[in-house]
Amino acid sequence: QVQLVESGGGLVQPGGSLRLSCAASGIVFRVYAMGWYRQAPGKQRELVATIRSGGSTDYLDSVKGRFPVSRDNAKNTAYLQMNSLKPEDTGVYHCNAQFGSRTYWGQGTQVTVSS
Repeated sequence: QVQLVESGGGLVQPGGSLRLSCAASGIVFRVYAMGWYRQAPGKQRELVATIRSGGSTDYLDSVKGRFPVSRDNAKNTAYLQMNSLKPEDTGVYHCNAQFGSRTYWGQGTQVTVSS
């Protein structure tokens, strides 16, 4: 049984930081590309950051330089470090694991940026 479990969300003031984690089980984690998506109220889900099996990364323009993505294959875990948070970063953040036609999703963790 495949499971992706996100953690680390919460309420933070503008300019603050959070670190999201995505713990995977039931997959050969090291071969999967890991993605972080977010969905704000009333908006479509968007891809925030990706880290491939080889370690290369891609970012949504609005988070470049603020949200470094990383992975620890020994712990089967992907991370999204979110710095200099803005109110527009508010949303539910989901992790995704993809390998070929196989794709799996976590349940999501809420991030709210507000003063």
